[in-house]
Formats: sequence, C-alpha cells, structure tokens
Amino acid sequence: MTKKEEKSTQNEETEEFPFIRGSRIDLCPRNSKYANLYVKWKNHPKVRKYARNIIPRTIDEQKKRSESRSEEFSDFVLLDVWHKEDKKPIGQIGLNHIDWINGWANAFLQIGEPNYWNKDIGTEATELLMEYAFNELKLNKIHGGVAVDNIGSWSVAGKIGFVLDGIRKHEMYVDGKYVDAKVFRLSKEDWIKSRELKED
Repeated sequence: MTKKEEKSTQNEETEEFPFIRGSRIDLCPRNSKYANLYVKWKNHPKVRKYARNIIPRTIDEQKKRSESRSEEFSDFVLLDVWHKEDKKPIGQIGLNHIDWINGWANAFLQIGEPNYWNKDIGTEATELLMEYAFNELKLNKIHGGVAVDNIGSWSVAGKIGFVLDGIRKHEMYVDGKYVDAKVFRLSKEDWIKSRELKED
C-alpha cells in the first residue's frame, strides 16, 4: 500500500458526517462500523453501572437492535458523541419515549470512554441535544432520571438548567442495594430564559 493509499484509508476510517456541530464534539448518526465499540461500552463494568445494562451484549445482538431501531425512529433519536480532536466516538446521547402530541421526551447520555469523564463533554453534548429538541423537534419539555450516587450525571443536569422534580425512593438496584433516583425536567421556556441569562 502506498503512502497516499494509506492516508486515504485513515481518512475513510475517521470520516464522520455531523448532524449537529459543537465546539469540542459533534453529534453524529450512529454508524454500524462502530458496533464493536458500542458493545464494549454496554459491557464495561464502570460504564454500565448506572445505565443498568445487566445483561451481557454481543455484537450480533447489537446489530439486530440497531436494525430494529431504524423502524422505531418515531419515538427514538440516538446519536454518537464524536470527539473532534481525537476523531472517534466516545459515547451516545439521545431522546426516547418521544410524545409528539404532548411535546415531551426523555433524555439520556452515556460517555462510554471513562477517560473522557469529568471534562464537561457531557454538558456540551446535552446542550446540543436540548437545542435540537426545542428548536428543531419543537418539543416543550424534556425529562431525565439519575441515580443519586451518579454525581457526574446529575451535575450535568444542573449546569444545563434542569429543575429537580423530586426523588424516587428505591428506584434503581445498583451494586446489591436499592438506591434513590433524582428526577429532573427542563421546559422550553426555562431553556430560553437560561440562554438569555448566559448571553447577558
């Protein structure tokens, strides 16, 4: 293989097509060529802890789920969190249980690579998702639920402007015990106000 061909192959391997552009990250459509990576995240002991992936995931199962998801787009949007400098996907983010009539959805986020935790990447990804949810999908309210011990996730919710709706007792079973979960909400009205305050 010539140097030119090798360079072309490298570019092909890292080429992505951003759906939503950000500063350090982009949000991109899921790509079947990263199936191995998705499975790694779902089976990683630290990553799956609060995601509650309690059943081992195989490559074949992941591919089947990806195919079925394409038929369920009406209430589900799933995107890769693509690190622009490192040129690779590092997690996933999206909306599920979308209620088009009442204008709300549930938001979820998973940074699958632990070495990218605590770097405000989750905050940027969530901000991009909220902009998409409110301005493009025209949703009115976004929900989210996080285990009380998952400080990283609920701190992201606070930075974005989510309001704490309450705490659900013994909502999740983690590491052999039942833990409480914080339930958050963010309305389009509150989102607009928070954006205006940041601009002032």
